[in-house]
Amino acid sequence: MVAWIGAAATPLLRQLDAETAHRLTIRALALYPATGAAPDDPRLAVTAFGLHFPNPVGLAAGFDKNAEAVDAILALGFGFAEVGTITPLPQPGNARPRLFRLTADEAVINRFGFNSEGAAAVRARLAKRGVRRAGVLGVNVGANKDSADRTADYVRAIAQLAAPADYLTVNISSPNTPGLRDLQHAAALDDLLARILDARDELISACGRKPVLLKIAPDLTLDELDAIIVCARRRAIDGLIVSNTTLSRPSGLREAALAREQGGLSGRPLFDLSTRMLAAAFLRAEGAFPLVGAGGVDSAERAFAKIEAGASLVQLYSALVFKGPGLADAIKRGLVATLERRGLPAISEAIGRRAKDFAAGTAGPVP
Repeated sequence: MVAWIGAAATPLLRQLDAETAHRLTIRALALYPATGAAPDDPRLAVTAFGLHFPNPVGLAAGFDKNAEAVDAILALGFGFAEVGTITPLPQPGNARPRLFRLTADEAVINRFGFNSEGAAAVRARLAKRGVRRAGVLGVNVGANKDSADRTADYVRAIAQLAAPADYLTVNISSPNTPGLRDLQHAAALDDLLARILDARDELISACGRKPVLLKIAPDLTLDELDAIIVCARRRAIDGLIVSNTTLSRPSGLREAALAREQGGLSGRPLFDLSTRMLAAAFLRAEGAFPLVGAGGVDSAERAFAKIEAGASLVQLYSALVFKGPGLADAIKRGLVATLERRGLPAISEAIGRRAKDFAAGTAGPVP
């Protein structure tokens, strides 16, 4: 029912400015009672980070920034939902307008800047969840813009949000908070991960061991990626999300005027860049931890390509703007059909099968 109502409203929402349409969508989902979704085909189940996912299709952080509609999102058929990015203290983010639809390119540019109600408000909201849907909840955390010690901000956010989360994501790759991506540099990252994982481990007796994932940018050089993977393996993080939005502007964008807006680009044009980075990360990780593939996922073909490139799970967000709320179910149906065509018993059998091809850029086009 949620998906049906959303599909009917999608054309109307596109007549509004992007941020107003997004806000109305979240409010509608928050008000609508989440109904049960049909059980997923068991061939789509994935175990990663010590967690069971009923299917590998997740909603990325950025859609439900303040955890207002978690269970309604899961009722749309997602196997997991990641809320945030959430900062320790409330902050308004950057000035509007800060969200732009590139309709002809099926892309989005945002420069939100971690607009957040803050960790205390989100924790209180999650504590009031009623009957929970099947699925996994990720909580994505970030630093306040004006913080003097951003690493301390991540520690504070994790301390406040570990209890309601099934897993935690450390977002150091948003391009919209000045200097944030500097935390991806080896020395800063090593200190950050050490302090974050110590903070997580101090909470084990209170709320159990929560997996910690790191979300990286697609704009890294391979040398920078090498350094991140070495650090991530040494510190034994639980997983890596590849990738966040890009500051680059791929050639051929048709919405030329909007493409000049500052901010991170997501959606269909991000697919090739993010998938190459995903495959490169998979080859370097050598099975040390699972990967989540994000960037340009808008069909079963693209979701399956991410999995073959090395992703255990995939995430989407921008595609919902253009494909509507039935997208998760459509992707799952397509994945099951792909497994049957390929003669594969489970989606997990496809993970990383073509990573070398995607990393080398020889995998061929994905529709």
